[in-house]
Formats: sequence, C-alpha cells, structure tokens
Amino acid sequence: MSSVARTAAPVAAVPSPPPPGALRVVALGGLGEIGRNMTVFEHDGKLLVVDCGVLFPEEHQPGVDVILPDWSVIRDRLSDVVAVVLTHGHEDHIGGVPYLLRERPDIPLIGSRLTLSFIGAKLAEHRIQPVTIEVREGGRLTRGPFDLEFLAVNHSIPDGLAVAIRTGAGLVLHTGDFKMDQFPLDDRLTDLRGFARLGEEGVDLFLVDSTNADVPGFTTAERDLTPAIEQVFRTTPGRVIVSSFASHVHRIQQVLDAAHANGRKVALVGRSMLRNMGLAIDLGYLTVPAGLIVDQNTIEGLPAHQVALVCTGSQGEPMAVLARMAAGTHPISVGEGDTVLLASSLIPGNENAIYRVINGLTALGANVVHKGNAKVHVSGHASAGELVYCYNIVQPSTVLPVHGEHRHLRANAELAVRTGVKRDRVLVARNGDLIDLHNGRATITGTVEVHNIYVDGQTVGSATEATLAQRRALGTEGVLTVVAIVDPDTSRLTEEPDIIVRGFEHGPDDFGPLTSALEKALTRAAERGATTLDDLEDTIARETVKWVRKTFGRQPVVIPVVIDA
Repeated sequence: MSSVARTAAPVAAVPSPPPPGALRVVALGGLGEIGRNMTVFEHDGKLLVVDCGVLFPEEHQPGVDVILPDWSVIRDRLSDVVAVVLTHGHEDHIGGVPYLLRERPDIPLIGSRLTLSFIGAKLAEHRIQPVTIEVREGGRLTRGPFDLEFLAVNHSIPDGLAVAIRTGAGLVLHTGDFKMDQFPLDDRLTDLRGFARLGEEGVDLFLVDSTNADVPGFTTAERDLTPAIEQVFRTTPGRVIVSSFASHVHRIQQVLDAAHANGRKVALVGRSMLRNMGLAIDLGYLTVPAGLIVDQNTIEGLPAHQVALVCTGSQGEPMAVLARMAAGTHPISVGEGDTVLLASSLIPGNENAIYRVINGLTALGANVVHKGNAKVHVSGHASAGELVYCYNIVQPSTVLPVHGEHRHLRANAELAVRTGVKRDRVLVARNGDLIDLHNGRATITGTVEVHNIYVDGQTVGSATEATLAQRRALGTEGVLTVVAIVDPDTSRLTEEPDIIVRGFEHGPDDFGPLTSALEKALTRAAERGATTLDDLEDTIARETVKWVRKTFGRQPVVIPVVIDA
C-alpha cells in the first residue's frame, strides 16, 4: 500500500513563492538515492541549507568523478542563504560544499569541530577560505529567521549532529545520519532525551534517516566488532591490510587498538586517510600510543607479522590504494600469508567493483575478510527497531523520510504509519518536490526539475545524460568514421566512402554494400532540398546507423565526415 497519495504536482522551472508565513522544504538531492544530500529550507525570504554532499558514480556513468546536488533552482538566490548546516563529515554530506562555495565563498558553514576540520581541509585544496561557525550538541543559535538547536547522534563518524529548526511556521527536526548505539566507542549517546523534549514541544515535520528502514531490529553495537577484528590481527601470519572509509575514525581506533595489542606497527596509506586521521589525532578524536604509527618506509623494513596497513579503497574505487594493490600496480604488494580486512559496508551500486577487488586480492594469495564472512563492520544507520522507537518518543505531526533509495523511503514511511502517524501525513517525496509547512500542516505543493550535475575532470555540469549515453556506446559498440567525398552540385558520392573502424568487430572490407545505401539516401535528401553540409552529414550518419544495425545487429557511434568535392 502506498504511504502517501502522490498527486500530479505541477512542475515549474522557477517555483512560485511559498504562502506567507509558511516554511518551504525542498530536497535538491538525497531522496531516492544514497548520496548528494542537500535540503533547502525557506522562510521569510531567507534560505537555510542542510548538508551539501556528493554521490559517487556507478558503472553506467563512465568518466564521471562525482555527482552534485542540483542547486540551479536557488542559484539566483544564493545571497539569501543564511548558512549551510553540516550534520557530519561524510562525503555524501559535505563533498559538494567546495563547488557551492565557488559560487558564493562567504556562505557561513555551521558544524561540529571534526566536521568543520574535514571540510576545511577539502576547501584548502580548492583554495577557499570558509566562514565557519563551530557548534556542539546542546548548542543553539539563530541565523536569519531560523532558530537552530543541535543534538548529539551516533553515526559511523564522531561528532554527528541532528538539528532542530524553529521558525514562525513550526518546528522541524532533521536527524541527519544516525543510529542508537547504546555502547558507542566514544561514549557519546544519541540524545533521545532531547528528541523526547522536542516531541513534547511538538514536532511539526520530522525528517528521518531511512537507509536501514528495511532492516529489522536494532543495529549492532560498534563494540561487538572488536573480537573479530582482534582475531584477524592475532591469527594472520603476514601483514594485515585494513581498508576503510577515510572518515571512519571509530573503526580506525579499533584497528589501532588491535594492532597495538598484537605488536604490530601501523602505516596509514593514501592521501585522504593520512589527512583525515591526522586531523582526528590532532583534535583528540583518536587515541594513539606513542610509536604505533610509522611511515610507509619504516614499515617496509619490518617483519610481515609486525606490520599493519590502513588504506582507502573499500568501495572498489579504481584509483584507490586497495584496487591498485589488487591489480598489482601499487608499490605495496599483497600475497600469501597476508589478510585484507574490508572494514566497510557495500554501498549500493559498488558491488561489482568491490567483488572485482576481492577476487583480485584472493588471486594474489591473500585472505580477504569482509562483512559477508565475518563480523567486521556494522552500519552507521538506525534499523527499523530504532526508527520505531524514535517515532514513538517524538510523535511528529508529519514525517518526511530522507536519505535512502525509494525502497528505503517507503519502508520508513510504513514504520511511521504503524506507530500511529496518519498515512496522509507521511510524505514520500522525490528530489525537487516542494513541501510547504503552513498552518501546522505539511503538504507537497509542487515540483521543480532536479537533475544530476556531473563533475567530469575540471568541468561541472557540462556532461549530460546524452554525453554518458554516447560514452557507453563507445565503450560497448565501438565507433565508425565514414569519410565521404560529395559533389556539392548533385549531392552524390564521387567515390566509395572510406570506413575507419575502432572497437568494432567488422573491418572496412565488410562495408561494400553500404555505398549503395548511402547513394540512395543522399538522392532522397537532395530531392527534399537537404543539401547543406550539416544535412549531408546527418543523412550519412542516419543511413549508416540503420544499415549497420540491420546488417550486423550492432549500433556503434557513427562519425560522418563530408568533404566537398
């Protein structure tokens, strides 16, 4: 059963303003996907942004580095943005900030100490000096018409925050990414007392992390992983190579503790790992015994059973350290006696790349330990039992599931309904949906178009879906270049065209009959008056595509080149 009756909301390039006194909410990324989280709140003519992250490309998006939220709908109003609130330091929540600040560098960034440190390091690489406002749990501040209160939440990174947003239109609570670990490694509990207090005040709109909404029960505690991690360090005869997210400070702490207990020195490998863990150590988020961490050169001189390496690449990224080890292209080789510990989950869409790395490492003789065969990772997101608990203590008027694919959003919506939230007050929205909180009721009132914004090398937004379709065709079907000499007066071929083949299994000698087909097509085009150079090239391209598809059952990219005889 549907969790919300979606009507055909009007689509607008430029939305009409919200009703007087209303709070408008629109997600510009993060709904129906796990990544590029960005939500904009509008009240009294001012805008507040919560998170600005990236989405990592899948295999069907070749050449793309990252995918950004589409903030084109507010591009002309960036001067109205009073702040960007960053709930925590993961890339899917902060990775888009440098690109946003290129357009307005002085937008204040609000976040916890570690979060601001991580984003500050990223912005330094982009040569941007940000305006930052550090907050911590229990803090409260006002930016424009928005009264902000911050609450501690558990996640797979320290210093995560939920944010309560009070306006004249009502109270909104955004969980950010969270779970309810009762035994967190840093002893920092999710502030359920604060959630309950806000529930007593009356939460008009509750934005809730949906990533694990379809997982029954409660998420396993981080401390429960310690025995499995320690066993790897204790029983491996060679080196232990741990691959983790470069921001997972809690998991790295467990790895450091296990290495220290088993007499191993640790080297951090990979630029982002070195940068983030260096910041975590400097700020006191990591406890490191003296002499435990050494540089890579020192590690090379130690016996294998005294070595541990911590690197990036747990998602199979082709240029990350672990993938290069698996391919044999990294200075550090992997072999018999070594154990590779993948201390991470599989992000949807990355499965093939991850298993390709696992197979490569296994072929080299390494023992690969991962979530599928050992208890070495837990999620950073609340499972169904925790979400139900939150709904029962907050008792919100309206629920907006966020952060998840459509199946996660739907599952979260059903949990809310089962706890007593009225079905018509559970909004399963999509990126671009305009949600207006007015007179105590939140409803979807319209939609703006939101697209994937591709970062491709040094360009932002230039690559399109058509670009990617052509790249896929180039990669799977090959390319044909048809060089034709045409008489401009008659639009006839003066000789057989030259066929240049790349990545196509048939050679130029197989294209003899194509000449006749092109001659007939050019004659028909001339009869229609299509005789310009562009007309001739379009005719040749279309006819070649049709002929090749009919003859060979393939559809390569065709590049026509017409030379005036």
